[in-house]
Amino acid sequence: MSLIDRECVRRLLDSEHPDATLVFVRGDCVVLPAADVDDAHKGLVIARRDEVMAQLPEGAPTDGMLDDLAVRLDNIVRDLGA
Repeated sequence: MSLIDRECVRRLLDSEHPDATLVFVRGDCVVLPAADVDDAHKGLVIARRDEVMAQLPEGAPTDGMLDDLAVRLDNIVRDLGA
């Protein structure tokens, strides 16, 4: 079972916040502005949008690209102990 999926990655990329951050909270991926990530959740940060964007080529990402990113981010979540 995947903890991070394509839609979670899409929400991060499409966020209106310029400093969007993907956080794993109580079994869900949540996209927050970096300023809203408090001390209790800093250890649950999966990635920032700029880090994820750096992994993508120019242009709109395909579903396959989003799926590949989701697998990588899912591994990060599992490494964090989710």
